[in-house]
Amino acid sequence: MKKIILYIVLACCALPKAHAQIGFTDMVELTGVIMSSDSLRYLPYVSITLAGTDRGVVSNRKGVFSIIAPKGSNLEFSCMGYKKKQYTIPDSLTQPRYSVIQLMSQDTFYLPTTIIRPVMSREEFERAFVKWDIPPDQIEMARRNTEVNTIRALALILPRDGNEHLDYYQAQAVKRSSWAGGQPPMTIFNPLNWAEFFKSWKRGDYKRQR
Repeated sequence: MKKIILYIVLACCALPKAHAQIGFTDMVELTGVIMSSDSLRYLPYVSITLAGTDRGVVSNRKGVFSIIAPKGSNLEFSCMGYKKKQYTIPDSLTQPRYSVIQLMSQDTFYLPTTIIRPVMSREEFERAFVKWDIPPDQIEMARRNTEVNTIRALALILPRDGNEHLDYYQAQAVKRSSWAGGQPPMTIFNPLNWAEFFKSWKRGDYKRQR
């Protein structure tokens, strides 16, 4: 009876180990170092992630990393100031552990030109404040675009949209219906119309548009 109990206990202890070995047959442990391709200097704090997932590791101060990943998966190396690199783990690996050396090349980017000037004196600042042409900001541009003269000038050159045409047509229809069956009124002798005509003439509304 003691032998049977001992056999059952040993079988239960060996079962998780066998299951673990079966589950990790397609996994491989990669240990390596990341270096720059131009100077062969180790790169610290490089992110190594499995493509398509949020899992990964970061290299230490010496550029050394270690990660466990399935065979055939893609590893992505990313570091500030260097171009991203991808490495595909071969499916034909037979050993559970391998070492790699990953080289990364610098990524060249250009910053806008920065002009550094000395601090101006009080007289120079006052002269520059008066004479410098400072470009308008968004608030100033909005104020200029909503001025009455600007809106009037835009109304003369911009075509009407669909809503404006519909409003104009409906206003004309209502106006015609008010004197339907009779003669339309003669507005040539209306002093208010003549006053509006002179105002439009002085504003230049009837000038030829180029």
